[in-house]
Amino acid sequence: QCVFGGIPVGKQARALVPGCDILVATPGRLLDLIDQRALTLRHVEIFVLDEADQMMDLGFIVPLKRVANLLPKDRQSLFFSATMPKAIADLGKQFISNPVRVEVTPQASTAERVEQWVTFINQSEKQALLTLRLKAGLAESEGPNAIDRALVFTRTKHGADRVVRHLASAGVNAAAIHGNKSQAQRTAALLGFRKGSIPVLVATDIAARGIDVTGVSHVFNYELPNVPEQYVHRIGRTARAGADGIALSFCAPDEKPYLRDIERLTGVKLDPMPLPENFQQDAARLPLPVRKPAEAEQDARREARDARGRGGPAARGGPGGRSGGGRNNNVSRGGQARDGKSRDAHARETYRGERPAAPQRGPVFNPLGNEARGAVEATRPASTRPASDRPRGDRPQGERRPQGDRPYGDRP
Repeated sequence: QCVFGGIPVGKQARALVPGCDILVATPGRLLDLIDQRALTLRHVEIFVLDEADQMMDLGFIVPLKRVANLLPKDRQSLFFSATMPKAIADLGKQFISNPVRVEVTPQASTAERVEQWVTFINQSEKQALLTLRLKAGLAESEGPNAIDRALVFTRTKHGADRVVRHLASAGVNAAAIHGNKSQAQRTAALLGFRKGSIPVLVATDIAARGIDVTGVSHVFNYELPNVPEQYVHRIGRTARAGADGIALSFCAPDEKPYLRDIERLTGVKLDPMPLPENFQQDAARLPLPVRKPAEAEQDARREARDARGRGGPAARGGPGGRSGGGRNNNVSRGGQARDGKSRDAHARETYRGERPAAPQRGPVFNPLGNEARGAVEATRPASTRPASDRPRGDRPQGERRPQGDRPYGDRP
């Protein structure tokens, strides 16, 4: 059986009633089923953790600890990964004892049948280059540049959606898969990619680990990963089962440090690939995607935010950057003011010159001033005065009289 999130848990629980020999599960859904008493791990003999480095690096360490505590101590544990940084390996030692390390190939090595290329290009021209490469490759049925299925990797989720919009406007059938997509959308995108009806799939690094599709001829690194181990997993989606593959990376000027880290990790020098002939003219003829004004404004904000993260002009206070010498003015003023409005609302009204005048406050009570205290007490309603200060006639009906004020002769 295979259980994972995004679909009703009841159907999966009913499928587990007869029991099973092999269970493939994600940590969250596995714990959900355990909490509902739909399964037990008391009889597990072999515990397999695939993509172990990513599982322990993405915050799954707490669920994994809980799962490990539910497993019998007399078991076999197998951890698999193409890369295993030392810090993550040390973290995984708490789940295994006296482990035996088996390496089929040297760690972080890339497949020998993958041709690795890099094109140096500005960030703003990457979309046009990707579109032209894909259109030319999909138009060819045979030859070294022919594309059967292509995977495009971006660093962000909104970047993947933006790439799909540009490809769709140019007539390239593409779909995106990332964490913001529902399970049904991800399943449909992968199914179309496997069948060939969707020749281009745009994904993020998180999705790179779970894509196992045969026939992927090309992998495009639209943005270089800032973690060099991710590059190994990205290009590992092609050249599977003895096939050949091509990995083409687009490197912006501010991404050259990432490229050096990748080459240092893999020990492979990427061959440079020049831009196509008449690139500027062909790029100018590409249609722009039709976007709503709200989407265009949102994309502009995201591009500015990405530029700040890459250390571009926006991060240095240049054109399009933040004012004030790089100071971040996007400050969150939490809490509420006396009138119930948030402090952000007060700040906005202050900047716009619309802040209303503060309401008039009454006299401040001074507990040390006897005259002021007497004046305040005289103006207070009788029902709000302390019981010891009220005349007996003013005491509400049904209220008990203080014990110390009751005369001795009034006792029954």
